[in-house]
Amino acid sequence: MTFRRTFLALAVGALASTSVLAQEFPASNKPISIVVPFAAGGPTDRVARDLAEAMRKPLGGISITVENAAGAGGTIGANKVAKAKNDGHTLLLWHIGMASSPALYRKLPFKPLEDFEYLGLVNEVPMTLLGKPQLPANTYRDFENYIRANAGKLNIAHAGLGSASHICGLMWQSAVKLSQAMTTIPFGGTAPAMTNLIGGQVDVMCDQTTNTTSQIEAGRVKAFAVTTAKPLSGHKLLKDYPTLQEMGLKGFDLTIWHGLYAPKGTPEAVLVKLNDAVKAALKDAEFIKKQEGLGAIVVTDKRMNRAEHKTFVAGEIAKLKPVIEAAGAFAD
Repeated sequence: MTFRRTFLALAVGALASTSVLAQEFPASNKPISIVVPFAAGGPTDRVARDLAEAMRKPLGGISITVENAAGAGGTIGANKVAKAKNDGHTLLLWHIGMASSPALYRKLPFKPLEDFEYLGLVNEVPMTLLGKPQLPANTYRDFENYIRANAGKLNIAHAGLGSASHICGLMWQSAVKLSQAMTTIPFGGTAPAMTNLIGGQVDVMCDQTTNTTSQIEAGRVKAFAVTTAKPLSGHKLLKDYPTLQEMGLKGFDLTIWHGLYAPKGTPEAVLVKLNDAVKAALKDAEFIKKQEGLGAIVVTDKRMNRAEHKTFVAGEIAKLKPVIEAAGAFAD
């Protein structure tokens, strides 16, 4: 009987402690920190800063800061959040790396589906398949035929192992089933990769619209297709480009998305408050305008919910893993 009373007392105490924590969240004297696992100024950093501003009001005007913890393809910052105190004051904003890292890193210090609480998908950025300006093709069909005829002689650039352009290039080459792989040319970032594509030193590149739209509009590169499941009918520049699915690559659907995460074990009531704040931010007119300026599409479907966000990432892991492993494209 004594043991039972002690157990019940401990259980009640734990519940009371969790309830108090939830009621006090966010603590007025402790800012929320959104960790971005990349350097300041990049696309993910900009999304995080816009999201932080949009989440302040629904969280009572609390200070929300952005902390950059770059390195190892984003895994250093992600691991920092996985090991952080689970009180809701340390969060992670990460892109498709949450799904690609289990295949890219054979010794990953965290488990994406087990070590985080999912708080909602934030946005998606379409990808575009590009060629150098001198490439003798003007339509996707001509482009693919040219690549097939010259696959062993051509190269494809990307911005670094695990980057959006790297993942996109792997997915596309896997989908078209080339008889000979293209030579992969890695660069230390999007800027040098794009410079070499414009200059004709590399033949092909696939990257997100945040990096490619201005180059396409200026005629510095040739664009052949978009990677989304549906045409970008609302996009001023890319509305007339076909999707890869329309061009015969069945099931091809790739975007660079961003999601928000908390450490595993964050109290349920805190997670509810954070998810509510994310949903409010995704409806904020200024946030939507800023994302459109980045070439991103704000999520409006069920993936803004916690469970559906996690289900989506699990599906992305399953989609990317065999492609990355088949290419032997490991980062460690």
